[in-house]
Amino acid sequence: MSERFRYLVVEGPIGAGKTSLARRLGERLGTDLLLEQPAENPFLARFYQDMPRYALPTQLFFLFQRAKQIEPLAQADMFRNPTVSDFLLDKDPLFARITLTGDEFALYQRIYEALRPHSPAPDLVVYLQAQSDVLVERVRRRAAPFERGISEEYLALLAENYTRFFYHYDASPVLIVNSENLNFVERDADFDLLVERILGMKSRREFFNLG
Repeated sequence: MSERFRYLVVEGPIGAGKTSLARRLGERLGTDLLLEQPAENPFLARFYQDMPRYALPTQLFFLFQRAKQIEPLAQADMFRNPTVSDFLLDKDPLFARITLTGDEFALYQRIYEALRPHSPAPDLVVYLQAQSDVLVERVRRRAAPFERGISEEYLALLAENYTRFFYHYDASPVLIVNSENLNFVERDADFDLLVERILGMKSRREFFNLG
């Protein structure tokens, strides 16, 4: 599997389970892990309390952080270890578009284009979907300090914009997974089933729903 998917990304809105799944996939495949570091963003907790004031510094911090993290992937190296990541840089403007004002977004776009490394497109993106009420329940349950101020309205808006983004995304094959009934953290059978589904990918866009 690691030869077929040398760069695999797990994506989804806050609470979808992307980091948990990325960790398990990396462990199963013996790959390098490339994970977001939200706790390092000094503006994030304040952003959830006052979005208009802190949206721009929060977004720019994440942009600089993520661009630096994926920079090594831009160097073509056939001997580089396969990588599983829990973020897709192409999705970064999604957050900026829904939180920044017009002038701020124009500034963000200029910085984004200047900083964006020419990294390879993922061999596969696993996109985890869930309804906003499920996301809210999961975020409240894990109770990370910097997430305490997240509103239900913001999570619903985020989920809607993720759906719109991946409807148009075509840079990589995408496996769209309904994660509501899939517990790949606590149920090994669910995780094994998802891995099997990933291995069975035959087209560029497929769906997986554990009913």
